[in-house]
Amino acid sequence: MNAVQIYVPLLDEGTDVWRPVQARPLGGDEFEILDLEPPGERWPFQSGSRVRCRMKVFSGGERGLVAYESVE
Repeated sequence: MNAVQIYVPLLDEGTDVWRPVQARPLGGDEFEILDLEPPGERWPFQSGSRVRCRMKVFSGGERGLVAYESVE
């Protein structure tokens, strides 16, 4: 399957900040994160993590899938 864009929250930012990352769909609401965490950022999920995503409407009205929990 082709990679898709999802968003992961950045930690320690003081406000909600989302990083777009590439992920591989695994079926349903599950994805595997493909991108690496850039220096200076902290993500709650690392590259290779399997995460569950849901649709979110961002403040500008844009919609996107956001990672909200790890899949065991």
